[in-house]
Amino acid sequence: MAKQIFFQSSLPRAGSTLLQNVMGQNPDFYVTPTSGVLELTYGARANYTNSPEFKAQDSEEMKSGFLHFCRYGIEGFFSAITDKPYVIDKSRGWGIHYDFLNSFYPGAKVIVMVRDLRGVFASMEKNFRKSQHKDSGLVNHGELTGTTTPKRIDIWAQSQPVGLAIERLQEILTQGLDKHMLFVKFEDFTENPAKEVKRIYEYLGVPEYEHDFKNVEQITQEDDSVYGIYGDHTIKPEIKPLTKDYKQVLGNDVCNWIKNNYKWFYDEFKYY
Repeated sequence: MAKQIFFQSSLPRAGSTLLQNVMGQNPDFYVTPTSGVLELTYGARANYTNSPEFKAQDSEEMKSGFLHFCRYGIEGFFSAITDKPYVIDKSRGWGIHYDFLNSFYPGAKVIVMVRDLRGVFASMEKNFRKSQHKDSGLVNHGELTGTTTPKRIDIWAQSQPVGLAIERLQEILTQGLDKHMLFVKFEDFTENPAKEVKRIYEYLGVPEYEHDFKNVEQITQEDDSVYGIYGDHTIKPEIKPLTKDYKQVLGNDVCNWIKNNYKWFYDEFKYY
C-alpha cells in the first residue's frame, strides 16, 4: 500500500516543531523536521522546464511523466526511510506551492500553524537578545541599521524567514488556496491541544490516537547551528498555554504598528 503523505506549512515561531512531535507520538505517523523534499521536486521542475531534451519531445507526455516522477519520487523517498503508513512532511513552502503540489499529489492536505504576529516578532527579538555573544549580522552601528527593536522588526518584516512567510500567507488567502488547508492557531493548540489535535485528525481523515500532552518526547532532530541564532527547534515536554509577553518585549508602539500593518492577518484569524 502506498503511503499517505500529508504536509505542514506553518509560520515561523508558530509551534510547527511541537505539532510534528505531538503527531509523532502516534506509531502510525512518521514526522519530519524541516524537510528538503520540496526542494527536490522544485529543483526537478527547473530542470524539466529548461532542459532541451524535454522541450524536444511531446509536451503532454513529458508533463505526465514529470508529474508522476514527482509523486513517486516523494513516495519512494519516504518508503526508503520508514514503514509507517502516514507521513507529515514539514516545509514552509508547501502552502504557497499548493497548486504545484496538487498537480502531482491531488487532494493534498496541508496543515498551517499560525500565531499572533506580535508573538512571532517577539520570539525573534528574544532570540536576538539572548545571543549577544554572537554577531547576528543584523546590527551596524555605523550605518544605524538594526540598532533598535523597531528597526529589527522592520528588517524581519522584509526578509526571510518571517517576512517571506507572512507574504506567502497573504498570497495563499488572496488566491483562495486556504480552502484546501487546515489552519491551527498556536495559542489554541497550547490552551487545548486535545481539541486542536481532534480537528487535525478529522481533517486528515485518519483514525484518532490518544496523545500525552504532558510528556511530548522530541522525535525530530535538527542542527540549529545551521539556521544561526534564530534556529530553535527544541521543544518542551509539557504543553502549556503561551505566555503573551510581546508588549513587554516589543513595547506598545511596535505592537500597535504590527497590528495596523497586518490588519488583514488580524481580521482573517480574529486576533484581538
